[in-house]
Amino acid sequence: MPGLIGKKIGMTSVFGADGKNLPCTVIEAGPCVVTQIRTVEKDGYAAVQLAYDETTEKHTSKALQGHFEKAGVPPMRKLVEFEADFGADLKLGDTLTVADVFTEDVGFVDVVGTSKGKGFQGVVHRHHFAGVGGQTHGQHNRLRHPGSMGASSWPSRVFPGMRMAGHMGNERVKVFNLQVIKVIPENNLIVVKGSVPGAKGSYLILEA
Repeated sequence: MPGLIGKKIGMTSVFGADGKNLPCTVIEAGPCVVTQIRTVEKDGYAAVQLAYDETTEKHTSKALQGHFEKAGVPPMRKLVEFEADFGADLKLGDTLTVADVFTEDVGFVDVVGTSKGKGFQGVVHRHHFAGVGGQTHGQHNRLRHPGSMGASSWPSRVFPGMRMAGHMGNERVKVFNLQVIKVIPENNLIVVKGSVPGAKGSYLILEA
């Protein structure tokens, strides 16, 4: 299995083998159920669709209700496809836990999440500009402004991609090679070194 769907529980710290205090993130990984299996013959590619976080029919569309009934599982909130060829190893309705996918011997995992939304931010916060600087020579109200953005007569426009103020955060972010510190199968928890994107309670995708 190449991965699982999980939820960010929060951050803590643990002492490593060398006695150093390591910042860690606790993630609830699974249990996930198999809701669809794609094959090269039928779909053109091989993949398995996993579902996570049980919900009620009231909060599920009619189309998804039929999808879950076909798989013989209750309605779920989050669906993710993992591309890989599993052959006859998996079937609809199978349940996967953190112990089935991750062990402390895995070493490292990649984590995908949605970063915290910051709303509309200026260039100092968004791009770490220093601002115009100084409050002399009439610059009393320009401290956090972007300053000059382009030329005058040519090209008489601002080039696309110019770093300016705008929407910040709420983007898909992937963090590579987070070290697995501990796996707690009885609670479906995995502890990784470092931080992962998103707020507490947000969904994450863990890839082995």
